[in-house]
Amino acid sequence: MKNMRTLMAMRNVIGGAAVLLCLSVLGAQPHAQGDTAIVRLAMVNVPDDVVRPLLGDFTAQTGKRAEIVYTGNDPFTVGREGKADLIISHYGHEGVELFVTYGYGLWPHAVFANQIALLGPPGDPAHVRGLTDAAEAMKRIAATRSRFLANDSDGQRYIEDILWAKAGSPSRGDWYVNHHTQGPQAAREASEEGAYLLWGVPPFMRLKPQAQLKLEPLVTADPIFQRIMVAMVVSAKKVPGVNESGADAFQKFLLAPATQARIAAFRYPGLNQQVWWPAARIGRGNKFTGAPSPPGTR
Repeated sequence: MKNMRTLMAMRNVIGGAAVLLCLSVLGAQPHAQGDTAIVRLAMVNVPDDVVRPLLGDFTAQTGKRAEIVYTGNDPFTVGREGKADLIISHYGHEGVELFVTYGYGLWPHAVFANQIALLGPPGDPAHVRGLTDAAEAMKRIAATRSRFLANDSDGQRYIEDILWAKAGSPSRGDWYVNHHTQGPQAAREASEEGAYLLWGVPPFMRLKPQAQLKLEPLVTADPIFQRIMVAMVVSAKKVPGVNESGADAFQKFLLAPATQARIAAFRYPGLNQQVWWPAARIGRGNKFTGAPSPPGTR
């Protein structure tokens, strides 16, 4: 009898341990896969302006939900940790290449472009407002010796150097200033000094009301200002548990002509200029068209 009671106790312990093990495994599962799961988006810190208004359309068209779970400079870590299903970033971001070549992300697809602009004081002493050639604007700034403040980030300085060379490399006198600051701090200094500045339109539009910047986007239409952004589906083979099918559906939604048209129509309050651009045609080929098209027809 004693042996029987011991055997029954052991069976109860083993059974309880098995239940706890099952619950532990279930609780440790990553984000559930499947069409009903939420599509989690991780992005650099500018595209949520244009993506957030599209989330309702995605749900209406597909029955799936998408939510922005991260905005910041490193969405790639969020993807590698299995906390996001789709990554959206500037194509030139240093994290893109490693994320794709190490197998964490599928091939990137261009989805849209945002842009920088030549900002300047409302009085516009160099008379550059509305120009479509940013190099011509640089020529006028140099010719009138109007104050120009360098935005000392790699991306902005690269564009500045291209425009300066295209403008004929005019000499930089005391009207050209570099405080070795960038982004918001450079914008505040340009506002205080009445200087021209190259900076991204989305962060400028966010900062302007907060800091009461005395600057306006004066030159926006030059294509060199556009910055391509790409979407990358997180690979379920590399990161088990991510919602790869849902991410692929959201990427295709972004690439659809109707969505691209909505991106082109986006406007910031108080700025009736296009600063977000459709980019899905870049590198798209016939991947999302269904039947292949004959060579030379697209």
